[in-house]
Amino acid sequence: MRIRVDYIMLNILQKEIIRLKEEKNAIILAHNYQTSLIQEIADFVGDSLELCIKASQIDDSDLVVFCGVDFMAETAAILNPEKKIVIPDREAECPMAHMLPADAVRKARLKYPDAALVLYVNTLAEAKAEADILCTSANAVAVVKSLKEDKILFGPDMNLAWYVSQKLDKMIIPIPEEGHCYVHKMFHEGDIVFLRENYPDAVLLIHPECDPEVQVEADEVLSTGDMIRYVAESEAQTFIIGTEVDLVTRLKRENPGKTIIPLLSEAICKTMKLHTLEKVKNSLLNEVSEVKVDVEIADKARNAVERMLEVSKPK
Repeated sequence: MRIRVDYIMLNILQKEIIRLKEEKNAIILAHNYQTSLIQEIADFVGDSLELCIKASQIDDSDLVVFCGVDFMAETAAILNPEKKIVIPDREAECPMAHMLPADAVRKARLKYPDAALVLYVNTLAEAKAEADILCTSANAVAVVKSLKEDKILFGPDMNLAWYVSQKLDKMIIPIPEEGHCYVHKMFHEGDIVFLRENYPDAVLLIHPECDPEVQVEADEVLSTGDMIRYVAESEAQTFIIGTEVDLVTRLKRENPGKTIIPLLSEAICKTMKLHTLEKVKNSLLNEVSEVKVDVEIADKARNAVERMLEVSKPK
């Protein structure tokens, strides 16, 4: 009985959020790693690139509630200086983004003055302001390929840097040397062996933030957005997904006739899960916690973001 009462209350809370959203002329953006309850009340759910693109297109909403981690909300604020951007839980930080502070970027620049600087969107605004161009896991290869330089400083994810280095004949120098996503570092070859034995016909999709020895076992290495498209379009019926578990939540909801299996059920981004329906409602009702970026930093970072978006436009 207790479970049933909780379910009813959550459903009511979702409806209240939708009502508040309309009243406030607000839009809710959510990353693919949010829980199903958050995904269901969002106006748009996507990966980092898709969220960047969506954030650049916001023009008729007064308030943006960003259900993601800190660097994502900062990017929305950079692209929408005239809008109010709030994040439901200010403690929702990306540990990897904090592995590459701006001063470390500047030191790398001094050490490799002839290299182009490409930063993963998973960085804080102060670091973005130092970059020539940004990238996401979906467009990293295209971004690096677009540059005339043959030497590339790339940070902060060493595994994404490795992935790019396998695709292009350029020198990719990771900064820092061991920057990583702790969730994607959880996956190991043993996890793959076990599931391959039990699901021999499954297609294995792996995120490029995973270690190289895991990537090489994949049928496809894809961003979360590309995983969604791949599963929807594939004739295969069974998929093993090597990324955060709530992408599996979305894939199951959108592909009810297919079998979607997480490579590791413990692969949970704890800070993504800090956002709850109660906190989303509070953000709408009281317009907290606002995300602000220093004007000078935002102006510099915006150039790198917009350059990335230009590369990502359909040809």
